[in-house]
Amino acid sequence: MYIAISASNTGGAWDNAKKYIEAGNSEHARSLGPKGSDAHKAAVIGDTVGDPLKDTSGPSLNILIKLMAVESLVFAPFFAAHGGLLFKI
Repeated sequence: MYIAISASNTGGAWDNAKKYIEAGNSEHARSLGPKGSDAHKAAVIGDTVGDPLKDTSGPSLNILIKLMAVESLVFAPFFAAHGGLLFKI
């Protein structure tokens, strides 16, 4: 689970770095150079590595989120009825 979250965040960061450089909307992005600069080439390599990370970890995280939501709905009545017993000890 932790690796999937880390991979998803890393892949997104690398993808956003390339988009940041290509957009050139800030002074810092413009200072990194246009397409073809060394920073842009590095960002393209990062995006090439980051896309598979996002593509593989994203679906697994979606399943995990759905599983946790269903689990909380299933066990909510139990904890509502018996949750006080845990704190009486």
